[in-house]
This record gives sequence, structure tokens and C-alpha cells, in this order.
Amino acid sequence: MKSQTLLLLGIVVFGVLGTCHGGGLRKDYYQVSCPQAKEIIKKATEKYVAMNPTLPAKFLRIHFHDCFVRGCDASVLLNSTSKNTAEKQAPPNLTLIGFDILDKIKEEVEKQCPGVVSCADVLALAARDSVSFKFGRPLWEVLTGRRDGRVSRISEALANLPSPFSNFTTLVKNFAGKGLDVHDLVVLSGGHSIGIGHCNTFSNRLYNFTGKGDQDPSLSPSYAAFLKTKCRSLSDTTTFVEMDPGGSLKFDNDYYFVLKKNMGLFQSDAALLTDEFALKTVNDMLNSPNFFTEFAKSMQKMGAIGVLTGNAGEIRKKCYVVN
Repeated sequence: MKSQTLLLLGIVVFGVLGTCHGGGLRKDYYQVSCPQAKEIIKKATEKYVAMNPTLPAKFLRIHFHDCFVRGCDASVLLNSTSKNTAEKQAPPNLTLIGFDILDKIKEEVEKQCPGVVSCADVLALAARDSVSFKFGRPLWEVLTGRRDGRVSRISEALANLPSPFSNFTTLVKNFAGKGLDVHDLVVLSGGHSIGIGHCNTFSNRLYNFTGKGDQDPSLSPSYAAFLKTKCRSLSDTTTFVEMDPGGSLKFDNDYYFVLKKNMGLFQSDAALLTDEFALKTVNDMLNSPNFFTEFAKSMQKMGAIGVLTGNAGEIRKKCYVVN
């Protein structure tokens, strides 16, 4: 296990929008309109990550939760209004943190290029740049040209975000609906190498797995005993633990070694061991170079789902409110 931090993994959506994989996104979308955009976002992101090393997990999780609902359109960044309850208010999103920092990064871009760079691109780039910070190089390519959505509904977040309680069949169906396959599911779950999980997202595995006051037999008994010292009841909604014990600040492939020891924190983690092909992919990810290569591919695939391009949507001036 490592000596050094996501997120309820999630990946993409659209409800009624259907699936569209990145038509219109380009490598240098802002080359003419705001050539310094990527560098501004990178410098601002790195400044904040240097002050708060937990931000990579937070930004990565926000990016996942955004793409899961209506595609990668920054709808998760919108605040509720008197007439609408936004995605932010959905229970799975109540523990998202980092919106204020993303707003500050957007402000930096607005100072140089007002009304040009979308919040959706700011989020996608900040997620990549934050995770990449300690490596000194970008871990995956982010094509740009996304535009911002004008709609954010709590009901759509509830309907589309994957649950930490999901079994393998449910996860596969969820991901397939977004154009993602079993390989993507396993690889993107590697994002759980960093970040934390709140007790209420897994304590049923400790105290009431089948409704009979029992423990999940697929969870390592010794790890379950440790978790019980942290999460002392089913009603604990505030305590959290590292998803990768001892390594929640270091992005790597250790998640898969933990998983193989039956120490995946969520039921959705353990589910990856219940399918032959998924297990083969888990074993493949035990090779570090394989993981980083495949994670980059799956992140690009995820980041292109349901994007608004061309004249669709808008370029928000402030990420938390439509223009």
C-alpha cells in the first residue's frame, strides 16, 4: 500500500440529449480567439493545487459528475434559482467541493479573454492539470471547444449519476448508455486512487448488507474491522475515509492492487471483480504504464460525451449562472 488521495466515479450522460462523442472539439480551438487560455488555466490550477493537494480528486470528481448529466456542459456548476433546483443539490453532489476555486480560475481567463472560454473547457482542463501537477506533464490530452449548457436539474442528476451501491450489471448498463464500455468502466474507476469516501456511501457493507444486520462477505474482514473503527454506525453522514488507504493524495494504479485484496471501498468497486472481462482488465491495470495509457484514452472519451459545440449553448461569463 502507498504512503501517500476521488470520487464516486462517474461518467456521463444526457438523458434526452442522446450520445455525441466530441464532434467539433479540437486541439487548438482557442489558438486565435484566446491563445493563452490553456496556460492561464494551467498556471491558476497549479497555484491552487500547490496550496491544497486534495484539489485534484475534487476537480476530477466534479468533471465526472458534470459529464454524467447532460454531457460535459458545466451544468453541474450552475446554482439553483427560485424557479429551479440545480444538479448541485442532488445528494450525490452535496459533497462536491471546489466550485469556488473553479470560479476563480474562470475569472483569470475572463480578465484576458472575456466571453471566449467556456466553463466546460475550464473544468475539463482544470481536472487534467490538477491531476497532472505532480507529474510535471499532462497525463491526457484535452480537446477544447465545448460550450456551456443553460439547463441544470436535480432530477437529471438523480436519474443519471452512477451509485456506489450499484452491482456490475447496473454499472455496465449505465456506462453503455453513455457510449462507454466495460474497459472504460474499469479504467475510469482507477480515479478512486485519489480522494475520499463518506461513510454513508459504504457503511451498509459493514452493518446491514442484505438487510439482516450482516457484513458484505466480499469485503476483506480485516479491512471491514478497520472501517468500523472510523464509521461507527449507519447514520454517520459526516465521517470520511481514504478510498486508497494511505495513498489518497497520490494518483497511480494502486487502486487495482487494493481492489485485488478485496479492499475496494464501494460496492461498485467490488463489482468489478465479479465479471471475467472486467477482472482481466483489472489485472491489466496492475501494470502502471498500461494504466496511465488507458486512463488517458478513457478520459478523452469521457470528456467528449454530449458536448455542446458550434452555436449550441453559450459561453457563460460566470460559471454559476447563465448569461
